[in-house]
Amino acid sequence: MDGTAEVPAGAGPVEELDVVIVGAGLSGIGAAAHLQQAFPRRRYAILESRDAIGGTWDLFRYPGVRSDSDMYTLGYSFKPWHAPKAIADGPSIRTYVRETAAERGIDRHVRFRHRVLRAGWSSQRARWSLEVEADGRLRRIDCRFLWMCSGYYSYAQGHRPSFPGEENFRGLFVHPQHWPESLDYAGRRVVVIGSGATAVTLVPELAKTAAHVTMLQRSPTYIITRPAVDKMAEALKRRLPALWAYRLVRAKNVGLGMLVFRLARRYPQALKQRLIGMAATQLPAGYDAKHLTPRYNPWEQRLCLVPDGDLFAAIRRGQASIATGEIRDFTAGGIRLVSGEELPADIVVTATGLQLNLLGDVALSIDGRPVDLSRTMVYKGMMNSGVPNFASTFGYTNASWTLKADLTAGYVCRLLRHMDRHGWDVAVPQREPGVAERPFIDFSSGYVVRFVDRMPRQGERRPWRLYQNYLLDLLTLRWQRVDDAAMKFAKAGP
Repeated sequence: MDGTAEVPAGAGPVEELDVVIVGAGLSGIGAAAHLQQAFPRRRYAILESRDAIGGTWDLFRYPGVRSDSDMYTLGYSFKPWHAPKAIADGPSIRTYVRETAAERGIDRHVRFRHRVLRAGWSSQRARWSLEVEADGRLRRIDCRFLWMCSGYYSYAQGHRPSFPGEENFRGLFVHPQHWPESLDYAGRRVVVIGSGATAVTLVPELAKTAAHVTMLQRSPTYIITRPAVDKMAEALKRRLPALWAYRLVRAKNVGLGMLVFRLARRYPQALKQRLIGMAATQLPAGYDAKHLTPRYNPWEQRLCLVPDGDLFAAIRRGQASIATGEIRDFTAGGIRLVSGEELPADIVVTATGLQLNLLGDVALSIDGRPVDLSRTMVYKGMMNSGVPNFASTFGYTNASWTLKADLTAGYVCRLLRHMDRHGWDVAVPQREPGVAERPFIDFSSGYVVRFVDRMPRQGERRPWRLYQNYLLDLLTLRWQRVDDAAMKFAKAGP
């Protein structure tokens, strides 16, 4: 068997493309922009399982949905962010992604309601054969290079644990990933279970009209206030061309983020006390420190950003509060904690995290043999050992997703150009002997811990190590050789 899928009955002729990008979100549209800039005549398509461009920013519609990174680093390197708010709301980001697609004609290459089910590589043909479900019918698309930009979590469902006695609760359960458009929470008592980015976004927004909102956390997270409007950015916009101003602010914010991360690694206790102290100054005097003191050191999980301290302001006004403890059970009217404290609720929002998956659950095979990605090692943060002509976009955990997505796109274009120049059909990273394994992500967040065993591994040294460092990646992906010792090139054939 060579991995070539059979043409499904009634599917019509097999379509041949140079590149297939899976996913029309922030990563996929960015990938297409880089690809068509580098190769204007290359045939490509973006396969999107949903019916809209935007990915995460089209899927999530809960109140107040916004980025937890500034738009000068979450935005594309080639398209300035013009709006005053650096910490942007979801609809604005969705518009930004769609504008990018429309301005560059990328939207004409997007095929909606196209879900990739299987992808089989044929060494003989040096092609991927994709089995695609399109509007309820199966079809086959072949391509020379497969580029996954489908994110890292399930769009179908979020993580939703079961709770003792939840069947007793007479109110309403809501998960942020599937927020009912008609939900009326005005004048209602709301409990938001969770302490991550979604929870700290939801609480101040719900508190504007709810009777009261309680953020129930099993353990606290680090919460940092940041201005919603970057004053330096606004000043530079008035004095410089838009792209110059954008890139200067982008560089400033990248540097600031790297500095904080470095301080977290070198002086964890000092930074911990500093962050807790900064939060405490924004809350009423005597506020219980247990609600602000995480069990872990800074950047062992992502820091939570609150623009203009909106969460703290809601607490000061008495519209919101924080409860810390384990859930004992649900009652008819709310939640009872192990401590005995009871939280009355009409609505419970389970901001309990994401359900991770790999590459949109596409089943990969090479010459008919299934690929177990957990047994591969990640090369330069984007390719997998032993998997030919294949890349996936995975952003930073300690910085904006798009910073790494842009670098990944640039590298893929360099790789394709190198293959063209030298007449190669195949590029495949080959794992080097003696490279010790490490977990793919060194993070203690629950959604990572639940899934880490199914993820690929990283190695102890370059090019297999994920440094989570933008400057190192900039040097590695933009300037170092494509044809290093680990990357093997070949012609089509067995």
